[in-house]
Amino acid sequence: MKNRFYPIAALLIFAFAAEAQETVVVYPERIHVGLKIGANYSNVYDAQGQSFIANPKLGFAAGAFLSIPIVPFIGIQPEVLFSQKGFQATGDILGATYNLTRTTNYIDVPLFITLKPVHMLTIMAGPQYSYLTKQTDVFATATTSIVQEQEFENDNLRKNTLCFAGGADINLQELVLSGRMGWDLLNNNGNGTSTTPRYKNAWYQFTIGIRF
Repeated sequence: MKNRFYPIAALLIFAFAAEAQETVVVYPERIHVGLKIGANYSNVYDAQGQSFIANPKLGFAAGAFLSIPIVPFIGIQPEVLFSQKGFQATGDILGATYNLTRTTNYIDVPLFITLKPVHMLTIMAGPQYSYLTKQTDVFATATTSIVQEQEFENDNLRKNTLCFAGGADINLQELVLSGRMGWDLLNNNGNGTSTTPRYKNAWYQFTIGIRF
């Protein structure tokens, strides 16, 4: 009985090793550089309950990423993105209805920890640093429209903020379909002296990319 067991065990070990080697050959893990482009669907929220209601808006997103495997199934992925966020709001002033659209341009730098359970799917999460480069407000009523570009001189807006982001990539050979969501961890109004509504950004991001 024992003599029959050894050849069977050896055959199973050989088959497992051959399958593992074939998997490595088919799906080699290596460093990838990539470019992506897409859109943000963003809004704002206030964790402290200040009365401020806003509606979501679309914005542009594009950048580059670097995928670095560390051990099997686990790696890191830093990214650098130009990312438009903001919100839309409607209200009444002196009996007239107005619409306000705020667009904020950020440079986002997330650092993701990645988990790759299968070759096609990458799951990720991690911190993100965001730097505000420009803010544009469009204030419109039935009779007038005013565009104001914020230069950060009259308001104590926070230009540097930390966020938490996460999402997943679907890997289709060189093509990468990405979905992300993120939340600011700090309010927009610096040390609290800003006269603008206090809020934090929240967004969904969808991009299509190519990796090399």
